[in-house]
Amino acid sequence: MSVSQQDKALHIIQRLREAGHGAYLAGGCVRDRILGRPPKDYDIATSATPQSIQAVFPDTVPIGSKFGSVVVVVDGDPFEVTTFRFDGPYSDGRHPVHIRYGTLEEDVRRRDFTINAMMYDPADDRVIDLVNGREDLRRGRIRAIGDPHERFAEDRLRMVRAVRLACGLDFAIDGPTLQAIRSHAAAVTEVAWERIGGEITRTLMEGGARRGVELLDEAGLLEVILPEVAAMKGCEQTPDYHPEGDVFVHTLTLLQHLDGPTETLAYGCLLHDVAKPPCRQPAGDRVTFYGHPELGAGMATDILRRLKRSRSVAERVAWLVRHHLRYTQAPKMRLSTLKRFLGEDGIDELLELCRIDALSSNGDLGYYEFCRQRLAELGREEVNPEPLLRGRDLIRLGYAPGPSFSAMLGAVEEAQLEGVLRTREQAVAWVRQSYPPDENDSA
Repeated sequence: MSVSQQDKALHIIQRLREAGHGAYLAGGCVRDRILGRPPKDYDIATSATPQSIQAVFPDTVPIGSKFGSVVVVVDGDPFEVTTFRFDGPYSDGRHPVHIRYGTLEEDVRRRDFTINAMMYDPADDRVIDLVNGREDLRRGRIRAIGDPHERFAEDRLRMVRAVRLACGLDFAIDGPTLQAIRSHAAAVTEVAWERIGGEITRTLMEGGARRGVELLDEAGLLEVILPEVAAMKGCEQTPDYHPEGDVFVHTLTLLQHLDGPTETLAYGCLLHDVAKPPCRQPAGDRVTFYGHPELGAGMATDILRRLKRSRSVAERVAWLVRHHLRYTQAPKMRLSTLKRFLGEDGIDELLELCRIDALSSNGDLGYYEFCRQRLAELGREEVNPEPLLRGRDLIRLGYAPGPSFSAMLGAVEEAQLEGVLRTREQAVAWVRQSYPPDENDSA
């Protein structure tokens, strides 16, 4: 029988206590335990110093030992074990100038939010709650410990984390805490963009994406972190296509449809219309947004670079944004063009974006259903078939490598996708007839 994450964490606590140290489960795992949710990970707080922790366990990684944190590895699973500490003043909105090891009480009061500052004593099966975290859980409230202005001055990222926790748990942000975020919002960029990007990504992916963006806006963070998204507010659209409202409302409606999305789909939904504000042009009693998919692809790339997302994520999201209206042309496409479109890597994400884009506007799913039907009829192998001929085949047929190869192979692919050529033998005969070797510098 495999040992659970919880059992391994409790084993670490037991070993520390046998060595004469205090040790408890701490933070989010205690919160999730009270809420009846499976914890994503287990953190441990202890009176043991990093050196003492390393003396107890043979497999450790001192990644944060100068701040009192050591990773203990049990059967390949990492657990963060942190010494009780008291933080000195913060000078950079992220790190304390100095720390000293402290008491359990001091360690609790240096943390961010009350619901993350409880500890659990497995020996007595009791929750240690010095900041009324259980009451805030009962009331569904995110509340900073002590003075929220001080907490956000210590670590600016806590402002974005408050939003992420609120939308993930479907909690409200306590009034004074929210007001403090508004007061400090402009300073959030003192934090490394990679950390900001991580919190924004989790906000979009972990449930409540719409509410997350609304809270970012309400807290004054959206215009600082994602000014291009904030610019969607008040960008009106033609009512018959978009009865739901302006571009911002439309985007929020898309986010409401997300259910366990990939990172790329989440950002694709957030940014698919990001270029509508700069592309908006009045046209009589209507408005147009010509070129917004192409411009939006570049804007999405810039935004995701700013948030320090991976190149592969940025490239896929840019592709989704660039092509999010292309499916409306599918019924008019030649068969070969349709097959190439439906055979694109990422087509399932694109069609899902198209589906919820339609649901979030006039509700017309006709183009989406056409693409899904044709994809089912044609099958994956037919829309993305193995080539009938490759370059080496042309060489064997007596053709010399050169610029003509690309044109010849492209023509064969086109005929294959149109259903004119179905076998290698047919392709060979077609090439010989269409491109006589003496006209192509034959070998």
